[in-house]
Amino acid sequence: MAPAAVRPFCVRRGRAYRFRRHLLSTHLASSSGEALSATDLHTFGYTQQLARRVGTYASFAAGFSFVSILTTVFQLFGLGYSFGGTAFFWTWPAVFAGQILVALCFAELAARYPLSGAIFQWSRRLGGSVVGWFAGWTMIVAQIITVAAAAIALQVVLPAVWSGFQVIGTDPSVFSPDGATNAVFLGCLLLIATTTLNAVSVHITAVVNSVGVTCELIGIALLVVLLFGNAERGPSVVLHHTNLDASTGYVVPLLISSLMAAYVLVGFDSAGELAEETHKPRATTPRTILRAVVASGIGGAFLLLAALMAAPSLAPDDLGLGGLPYVLTSQLGTFWGKVLLVDVALAVCVCTLAIQTAAARMIFSMSRDDVLPFSSALRKVSPRTGTPVLATVVPGVGAAICLLVNVKNAGLFLGLCSVCIMLMYIAYLAVTGSMLVSRLRGTLETGGVDENGKPLFSMGPKLGLVVNVLAVAYGVFMAINLGLPRADVYDPAGEGWYLHYLPLVTLAVTFGAGAIAYAVKRESYHASVLPVIAAEPVRAYAEES
Repeated sequence: MAPAAVRPFCVRRGRAYRFRRHLLSTHLASSSGEALSATDLHTFGYTQQLARRVGTYASFAAGFSFVSILTTVFQLFGLGYSFGGTAFFWTWPAVFAGQILVALCFAELAARYPLSGAIFQWSRRLGGSVVGWFAGWTMIVAQIITVAAAAIALQVVLPAVWSGFQVIGTDPSVFSPDGATNAVFLGCLLLIATTTLNAVSVHITAVVNSVGVTCELIGIALLVVLLFGNAERGPSVVLHHTNLDASTGYVVPLLISSLMAAYVLVGFDSAGELAEETHKPRATTPRTILRAVVASGIGGAFLLLAALMAAPSLAPDDLGLGGLPYVLTSQLGTFWGKVLLVDVALAVCVCTLAIQTAAARMIFSMSRDDVLPFSSALRKVSPRTGTPVLATVVPGVGAAICLLVNVKNAGLFLGLCSVCIMLMYIAYLAVTGSMLVSRLRGTLETGGVDENGKPLFSMGPKLGLVVNVLAVAYGVFMAINLGLPRADVYDPAGEGWYLHYLPLVTLAVTFGAGAIAYAVKRESYHASVLPVIAAEPVRAYAEES
């Protein structure tokens, strides 16, 4: 008999199945609590294994902490300014607008498929097993590298707070041999802590994440107010093109500059990764996805504007190389500067925790459907902690291995960090592209109500189609922009020609390894799926009724 985990796959289309899903969705309004969520999950062919201990704020925190503008803007401000000058500010709202389109599509899917491993689940149910598998595989690779990129950011912050954090050597610069090695040491310590916390308790992880996000929101507000209070110039600074190199025209440098915003505004889908651990996920998750990206977009815009207004100098050697740390230490002094640096360090820790949580849920979800190597071990949930322990350990170990590259070649590691964002955009595109095809075919599920008896989040057929088309177009454009071989982005130190083509090489390796892994599981996966008939959703609904 086919495993319960894969029963709904073959019946995701078909009018009868969609009608039964609509009946069950309507019935949800009259049910309540854990039994309601378990019954809803059962109609997808899964039993409730993960504890539902994530509330509305914790769901929002999962998406917001993955984006973590206090961490990423702090790290990458110099990248944007170096290429775009003061005009790079406008690349932020441009990327934000594109990601809002993607988030709206995700919100619709989160209401209809409240499942862990959201990117994998959404794309495979809309685009089929191959599309779904490669979307999930690509996202796992991207998330593991992103965990490493977030963990290594401690080196940017902690030695500036206290010199004692520079355990190895004396030079704290992340580009020096001492700084690069110490960054790996601090990053590995953080990964041990986040892996342990993620493996021990969903509830404690959610609490830590929520507290960290609250501190980050307060820190962002405080930083913006303090920088505005120490402004050297007015907001019209963003209307000029100071330090924008126009030798090749404005388009090319601004496209490169937009990579800063593209690197930052990702990960808001993490709220969907925790859907099976969230109370009333059909009602909660769509809104927390949108709140996470909106809060990040608005907060980031104010932070960029405040930094440009408060910078003592707009010279490339000062603001371009020093970035936000230069502005902060120059204008706020030692006390407030270190207070905010501590807040940034906390944001780095919470960001790492959130990304690892999302990666663990993706691995768990795909293993539950028996489509990853060693699925039987990876899908096990500890009866004591209620967490997928091995699925949590894998991204932690994988990230630590990625960190080791930084010891010998900081340029290669920075290139990998850049490439992983490209992989995320490709995974997002697999979802929005599959969703668009389903819309055009008329197979996209519509109607139904959430756990509160209200209509499921929906943009409507006309607006939804327009938004979906624009989201796909944006995704294609940005994936190409991120993947273009550029020496200025991927090899600024001139360490080797191979770094210029790192995006294409990484993409080839990711998909090549993915094809091998898929081939290993393909036969057993399809053997378990093909015999399934469409009776299970009816039986689940009848039992609950």
